[in-house]
Amino acid sequence: MRRFPRSLCGFTNMTESVRFYRDVLGIELLYGGENAGFSSLRARDAQSAILNLEQGDTVTRWGRLIFYVTDVDALWTHLNERGFDPEIPEDASWGERYFHIPDADGHELT
Repeated sequence: MRRFPRSLCGFTNMTESVRFYRDVLGIELLYGGENAGFSSLRARDAQSAILNLEQGDTVTRWGRLIFYVTDVDALWTHLNERGFDPEIPEDASWGERYFHIPDADGHELT
């Protein structure tokens, strides 16, 4: 199974990052692209924050990006069927269902 390393770094590979967010997670590319030094993406919900990817200097301990989806288990299956190895979904004590997966550069997504 394909699993990205859990390193704490910046966006070192724009091609892999854009492909992961756009093609695997279905996030809309607003600006830039695979060969750009800077790209902006946004979940298709118009109220979502914009994710900016900048290739270059590494960033450590940048935090976690949290996505709210209608069906956590369906997203988990979608990722698993595409060769990724996300953590098994869990039910949180506060009532949400979630799982973690690193992006192409090892940044944690929930």
